[in-house]
Amino acid sequence: MLGRTTLVLTALAIACGPSQADLDAANARIAELQGQLGDATSRNGDLESRLASIEAQNGELVSRLRALGQEVEGLEGERSNLQSTLAETQRALEELRERERQAQARIATFRNLLSRFRSMIESGRLRVRIVRNRMVVELPEGILFDSGQAALKQDGQTTLTEVAQVLTEIGDREFQIAGHTDNIPLGRRSRFADNWELSAARAVTVARFMTTQGVPANRISAAGYADTQPVSSNESAEGRAQNRRIEIVMLPNLDELPDLSALTE
Repeated sequence: MLGRTTLVLTALAIACGPSQADLDAANARIAELQGQLGDATSRNGDLESRLASIEAQNGELVSRLRALGQEVEGLEGERSNLQSTLAETQRALEELRERERQAQARIATFRNLLSRFRSMIESGRLRVRIVRNRMVVELPEGILFDSGQAALKQDGQTTLTEVAQVLTEIGDREFQIAGHTDNIPLGRRSRFADNWELSAARAVTVARFMTTQGVPANRISAAGYADTQPVSSNESAEGRAQNRRIEIVMLPNLDELPDLSALTE
């Protein structure tokens, strides 16, 4: 009977639920799990905080890298500008050196001509001037022509022969023969209409004579200026005599002139 009663109690105990020990164990396990969950939550919070910090640092690094990139781009741009400026400066320097070389060559030519013309200058048959950076050999009317005439006198031919001998030695230059007069109108009996015609006729006469003395015709031109370019006052006889003249102008070479090709369309 007792054994049967024990079995019944045991069955009741099982049917009624877990024992206190089981509950205590379950509660302990729950508490342990809750503790682990709290630790995990705490660690997760720390990780999220660290992640936020890392993202902030990453954002700062990105900003700095961008700034550095802009600085590098700026430095590269500045370097390119400096290189361009340096190239332009070097080109300008080369141009200046070339101009200096040309200037020195012109000076050497002028000095040589002055030396060759020295005896003629001292005798008063001509003078040499620099006008607008051009060398001008000036011969007075009295040496070359009679008053109001365009035919060369004998003394004029002799003088021009000596001048031509010097000019033929300058192989890379062109010359313009320029006729000039005073402002006194020509007389009615003159075969020339006015001083324009007289100055031009005299220039052509000198140019033609120079070609007979060996100066190539393609290096000589002639022009008449009448009284438009006086070198002295026409108010005095002496001044008018200075204005009546023939000039042999040494023209600049094309490579001595500014390059205007950029202005063409």
